Amino acid sequence: MRSPLDRLRHALGFEIVGLLLVVPLGAFVFDMPMHDIGVVSIASATLAAVWNMAYNYIFDRGMQRLFGTTEKTMPARVLHAVLFEIGLLIVLMPFIAWYLGIPLWQALVMDASFALFYMVYALGFNWAYDVVFPLPEWKAEHPK
Repeated sequence: MRSPLDRLRHALGFEIVGLLLVVPLGAFVFDMPMHDIGVVSIASATLAAVWNMAYNYIFDRGMQRLFGTTEKTMPARVLHAVLFEIGLLIVLMPFIAWYLGIPLWQALVMDASFALFYMVYALGFNWAYDVVFPLPEWKAEHPK
């Protein structure tokens, strides 16, 4: 399993790259000031970073217990991303509605759009992270 320091590196890298992508894209798509999207995105990213570390630990513990490894197959990666975003959606929607002064249904659309973006982004980022920073036990499980 990954160390706490590795999990911190993962979470911070994920959020920083995500913000660099989502703030200008969100401002453009929703025709809102970049500042407003930036505040929502930074608050969301802060909460998401904490959730990311806790969720990944819980998910990896579950995988280790059920399958004896934390190496993720494509279906496991998809499930991982979907469950992460559903949890985050529930927490963030009221904040987005309040901060932007929009109805909950608009916040739901915006939050769902961000969630869809982040699901695709998470799939790619996490896959790349595992390639760049593989765990030694994965090599032992798949000798060449």
